[in-house]
Amino acid sequence: MRLLRENPDGVEVSIYASNVDPSAVALSACDVAGIEPRHVSNEEYAQFALEFCRAHRIDVLIPPRRLDALAGRIADFAAIGTAVMCSPLAAVTALTSKVLTYEIAGAAGIPVPPWREVTTADEFHTAVDELSLTGETLCIKPSGEYSAFGFRILDDRPLTMANLRVAPRPVASVEAVAAAMRRAAAEGEPALPLLVMPFLEGPEISIDCLSAPGGELLVGIPRAKQGRFRILLDDPAAVDIARHMVEHFELAYLTNTQLRYRAGQPVLLEANPRPSAGLFHTEFADMNLPWAAVRLLLQGDSGLREPPRLGARLAVAEAVMEVTAGLDRPVPSGLRRSVDLVAG
Repeated sequence: MRLLRENPDGVEVSIYASNVDPSAVALSACDVAGIEPRHVSNEEYAQFALEFCRAHRIDVLIPPRRLDALAGRIADFAAIGTAVMCSPLAAVTALTSKVLTYEIAGAAGIPVPPWREVTTADEFHTAVDELSLTGETLCIKPSGEYSAFGFRILDDRPLTMANLRVAPRPVASVEAVAAAMRRAAAEGEPALPLLVMPFLEGPEISIDCLSAPGGELLVGIPRAKQGRFRILLDDPAAVDIARHMVEHFELAYLTNTQLRYRAGQPVLLEANPRPSAGLFHTEFADMNLPWAAVRLLLQGDSGLREPPRLGARLAVAEAVMEVTAGLDRPVPSGLRRSVDLVAG
């Protein structure tokens, strides 16, 4: 939000935000807040979004979720004067499923780690037995779009006092996971498809991408976590994978590709057809990617003329700001309405 307000063109913007949670921090930091319907179908959500944008005369919609409900409705939003920052529906559908992502990316020559999808305890044990042959530690994660929820490192070792002296890790034993799957099956709970794959110890590399419709990568900024630090990497190999993903899936505007290194080579973890939560770190590469994306969407020109400044090491620290409570607050009287943006 700050980068949009502090855009290099000096355009004053009003930011409308909506969320299913009335206590979401974004609703206190925006100019006008609204509540989204919870647990509704894609059609119902799309209708809500259309009505919200029509009622508030929204110029740009930047959806961070429910993209599958909106990607196929671009023309409907355009008819009410709202431009939607979103990749094609086919890309959104594929990248929402990690299985489809790995299948399509692997077939396109993009390096992916070995993986198995499982839905039963027997399948899970078989996958663990097969993948354990490499000698690598394994992990599991839901194969759908769950962010980091559900991720566990498989570790059958007993708890030690040394474990209690360090920060906890999200671990689970093989038998505990299998037991949970058997219990769910016995109780008639729908199966949660899980991916079993090697756990890669190195730092995760997240590449924030800005691309033109059709899949032309304009800029990719890799960043890695190192404790409380973030490193803006000069890593051409990582950017090449992101470029391949963007081109193959024809991704547009702000997206994010995540990698880790395995045996000295970068491999794909996942790609998100939406802006990443850490996109604001790219400000330190002398880039305002959120505003460049808005310009690209509305004018067909990102305004970017120089390559990103890479190599910066950033310290992550807490920041506190005072916010005002209350939904549907009016835009401050001194704010000129030039571009309205809504983000979920």
